[in-house]
Amino acid sequence: MHGTRPANPPLQRLQARATLKPINFICLAPEAKQVCLVGDFNQWNPTSHPMKRHVDGSWHLAVSLGHGGHHYQFLIDGERKDDPRAQGLARNAAGEKVSMLMVS
Repeated sequence: MHGTRPANPPLQRLQARATLKPINFICLAPEAKQVCLVGDFNQWNPTSHPMKRHVDGSWHLAVSLGHGGHHYQFLIDGERKDDPRAQGLARNAAGEKVSMLMVS
């Protein structure tokens, strides 16, 4: 049988990943008593992402984030601070500078 061939399967479109990716946050604040991570991913909630202090005075936390841009800050003993190691700075809805990172 010539002239017949199997039908091709329909093309599938590539879509942005809906998966989460673990992102490591590190804050150098050796004198701090408490450090939390706040951002658009937790509605800037000051209690939802406490960071863990390491013996060298750095604070660490891994957070699973989705694809795209995210705004965040460290809350060091109640005071918001930008991340000096951030990928960039942006402005939040109130026009204040915040740290920014892109997840791909």
